[in-house]
Amino acid sequence: MEERPRNSDRSSSDRPARPSNGRPSSRPSSSRPSSGRPSSDRPSSGRPSSSRPSSSRPQSREDRPARGGRDDRAGATRQVSQGRDVSDPRGFRPAPQERDQSRIRPRIFEPDIPEDVTGEELEKSVRAELLSLSAENAKVVARHMVCVNLYMDIDPELSHKHAVAAAHHAGRLAVVRETAGYAAYRAGHYEIALKELRASNRISGDVSMWPVMADCERGLGNPLKALNLAGSDEVKRLAKPEEIEMRIVASGARRDLGEFDAAVVTLQCKELKNESEDWAFRLRYAYADALEAAGRSEEAREWFSKCADLDPEDETDARERSQQ
Repeated sequence: MEERPRNSDRSSSDRPARPSNGRPSSRPSSSRPSSGRPSSDRPSSGRPSSSRPSSSRPQSREDRPARGGRDDRAGATRQVSQGRDVSDPRGFRPAPQERDQSRIRPRIFEPDIPEDVTGEELEKSVRAELLSLSAENAKVVARHMVCVNLYMDIDPELSHKHAVAAAHHAGRLAVVRETAGYAAYRAGHYEIALKELRASNRISGDVSMWPVMADCERGLGNPLKALNLAGSDEVKRLAKPEEIEMRIVASGARRDLGEFDAAVVTLQCKELKNESEDWAFRLRYAYADALEAAGRSEEAREWFSKCADLDPEDETDARERSQQ
């Protein structure tokens, strides 16, 4: 017969480990009496005995699991002494973090708007695109956009500042970004203009500003990039006025590269015979200018004269150059 070990020879550290689920086994061990009475050879603590095994009761405050779960569970707080803020999720407050300054919208200079500018001066189609804004914001944007047109010719820099303010308030609207791009272009801020026009194109898919974008690349000293834009598939979608403008820009890019004969060839098209469209005298002027740059002075004077015939208000100096 197998000899049963005596309880008096076992210390508390030799007791069977608790099951993996953290609960005492419901089946009594063969090494313990089946009854709930304490063993006669176990020292009495002076307290009434219970039927629960003594190993399942924590012996001290530090041994007890923290609130919210067992102390042997992954991620559980193991020390109550760490405080209520840690042991009780209701009392937890994360430490304040500094805001990323790069994501904070910077304050900008907003030029004064004349009191008599209401915003109603904008075209109805443009005002309709502002309806996605709040009424108050739409009014501010509309007034700035009116000022863009108001100062475009007399003070391009002030016009540009109004456009920047409008884009600051409505940067997700294509018409606002396009306006900001044209204003920057007129003020000579080609890098800003290119950024704004690209944004407008991404939002709306409109390619009508393609010639201005190509000219911005010229202004930044990138004639090859201008020619890439001129040769892109988007050019096929341009209306006739924008197509003519793109020809003029491409011719200028050829001249920037020193390809003067190629600049002339770029402008040789059937549209040179047109005398009725608004763009006709601009095309003739650019062609005459390209001829002169290529050293073909006689032909240049002839075409400056043809340009002057379509420019009775002398918007260009074609008449003067035809007599040189």
